[in-house]
Parts: sequence; C-alpha cells; structure tokens
Amino acid sequence: MNEHYARIIEAIGEDPQRHGLRDTPERAAKAMEYLTRGYRQSVEEVVNGALFPSDCSEMVLVKDIELYSLCEHHLLPFIGKAHVAYIPDGKVLGLSKVARIVDMYARRLQIQEQLTVQIAETLRQVTGAAGVGVIIEAKHMCMMMRGVEKQNSVMKTSAMLGAFRSNQATRNEFLSLIR
Repeated sequence: MNEHYARIIEAIGEDPQRHGLRDTPERAAKAMEYLTRGYRQSVEEVVNGALFPSDCSEMVLVKDIELYSLCEHHLLPFIGKAHVAYIPDGKVLGLSKVARIVDMYARRLQIQEQLTVQIAETLRQVTGAAGVGVIIEAKHMCMMMRGVEKQNSVMKTSAMLGAFRSNQATRNEFLSLIR
C-alpha cells in the first residue's frame, strides 16, 4: 500500500520525497489498515461467547453508538451514530458487543444503507431476538467536501426486523426512545 500512496501523491502533482510527505505513504497505509479492520474480524470473534440466558422479553436499546466508516464510492468518511434495539427471546448479548458489531461492519468500505441492514441481521442471527431495530444517522464527507457540498445534510437509514416490522407499537416505542 505504501507504494500506491506514493504514486497517488505523485499523481496529484506533489513530491513524495518532500520533507513533510516522506513518511506519508507509510502513515496513510497504516491508517487505511486501521480504518478497514472490520475485514479482519468475524462475528464469532467480536461476540466472543458473550451471550447470556435471560428472562428479559422487553426492548433492549443501545443508543448513540458512534460510528466512523468509509464510503465505498469515494473512500471518504461518513460519521454518525447508530441506535440499536432488540427484543430478547431467551438470550441477551453483552452490552459492549452491540457496539463492537456496529464497529466491525462500519470499519469496511460501506454504504450506509447496507451497514444498517448488516447490523440488524447480525444481531438477530446472534441473539435469536424476536425483533431488531437499527437506525443510523450520519454525515457523509463525499456530500460535504465535494459534489453538492451540502454541509448540514444528514442521512438516516433504518432496518426493522421481526416485531419491529410487524408491530407498529414496538416500532413506535423504539422511535420514541431514540428521540
């Protein structure tokens, strides 16, 4: 990756040997590895057995989970927060694991729509939940720094599975709790 970043620096008209840029290809490669570390993680590794028996059958919500991702179309960041809820059916997931699932998928080249669905489907698969709801709100640098340059636009996406899709009261409860 270092060589490719050096070529990119040259292609934009800069000298990769200039003092301030000498170590940039290596730093950029390390940053890209970190920003895409989700490719080197699996659901099993992230969950790490933190699934616990529970009689809880009421909604569990983790709100305002920070997320940072890279738009797969422009390799520019999108930054926001995820709200993730589920209705347990005999098992609950360790609290930090919800955020780790969000991070695992966010740290891949993504579109927000797919990220939302991946989180919801994974949570349902791991927990066997009666329902899962995920809402993501994010600002996209590809829309803010280039193209239409709209600084205050926020994209919101949702994925509703099981009871969150079929039961309007469940969906309304989720939506009211994240307001």
